[in-house]
Amino acid sequence: MSYDLTLADGMPQKTIAAILVEQRQDLVIAEIGLPKALGIGQVLVEVLYSGICGSQLGEIDGAKGPDPWLPHLLGHEASGRVLAVGPGVSRFHPGDEVVLHWRIAQGIEAKPAKYDWHGKVVNAGWVTTFNQFTMVSENRITKLPQGSDLKTAALYGCAITTGFGTIDHIAKLRLGESVIVFGAGGIGLNLIQAAQLAGAQFIVAVDRFASRLGLARACGASHTICSESVDPWDALREVFYKDSPNGSAPDVFIDNTGHPEVIAQGYELVANQGRVVLVGVPKKGANISIYSLPLHFGKSILGTTGGEARPDADIPRYMRLARSRGLDFRSIITETGTIDQVNDLIAAMRSGRSAGRCVIKF
Repeated sequence: MSYDLTLADGMPQKTIAAILVEQRQDLVIAEIGLPKALGIGQVLVEVLYSGICGSQLGEIDGAKGPDPWLPHLLGHEASGRVLAVGPGVSRFHPGDEVVLHWRIAQGIEAKPAKYDWHGKVVNAGWVTTFNQFTMVSENRITKLPQGSDLKTAALYGCAITTGFGTIDHIAKLRLGESVIVFGAGGIGLNLIQAAQLAGAQFIVAVDRFASRLGLARACGASHTICSESVDPWDALREVFYKDSPNGSAPDVFIDNTGHPEVIAQGYELVANQGRVVLVGVPKKGANISIYSLPLHFGKSILGTTGGEARPDADIPRYMRLARSRGLDFRSIITETGTIDQVNDLIAAMRSGRSAGRCVIKF
């Protein structure tokens, strides 16, 4: 489908966008009007590729409860090109190729833009990426080196930085330690790659979709477990007490599911000095129940938001690492479609048909 995005002075006045109008319903694809002028600290970016994160599925499903901002735009990881900058913006210039991310970087935090949909306001946060032209806050973009692969660059907005940042900043995985990654989707695959680079001895990937586990092995998992086929906890104990030459409990358990029962079982499974790291976010009101005494003697539970990534420092660092180690993130992108196909891409993620990251190409 083609869209007439009217230009004025070379700048777009409209954009095609996927809009969350009602929770637990498909996104609505429509043309909406951009604000007439850039505000202080705002940057107009043409989105080239946008990843779809599990966080967007949570927003659609209302995982955190009723959404007071409907209708609103979605998306928080993308690559794009700067078209114009607003007053006060000093770090970017038209023509710059950038990563769009939700973690805060340097620069001005601008007011979120509001778009027009036939006289109705469509809300947006500091960054949205399910729209071809987007007004974002200066502190939500990071400049890319010249010659970057723009498709995989989109993943540095969340998937790569969350995975690598969690291993780097939160789990602090040490040489020879073992790690379980429970949930091997887009972020899980990057956790596995980062754990391998960090020198983990055992990297065990667990997922309910068997389609993801082959990709997990290609990313560095030493063992894979399909939780739909076997009891994952029995299988994990077999790995660590039968396959392991020393018969030792795992050092790190990383949960990407947000399910309280998974978190509690992982807490029971890890070593006395083990770390449980929570990447997945439980639904509102879903609480975990644990025996807390081991927390007094070295066991820990650590939550994270985006691996506590520092985009200005971490994105360039992880890009240099990927080049020097020959990491190819293209294999993590398992399905690409247009904005008109966004609901099908989301369905592919939910069903497990797409094993890795789904990407929108504008």
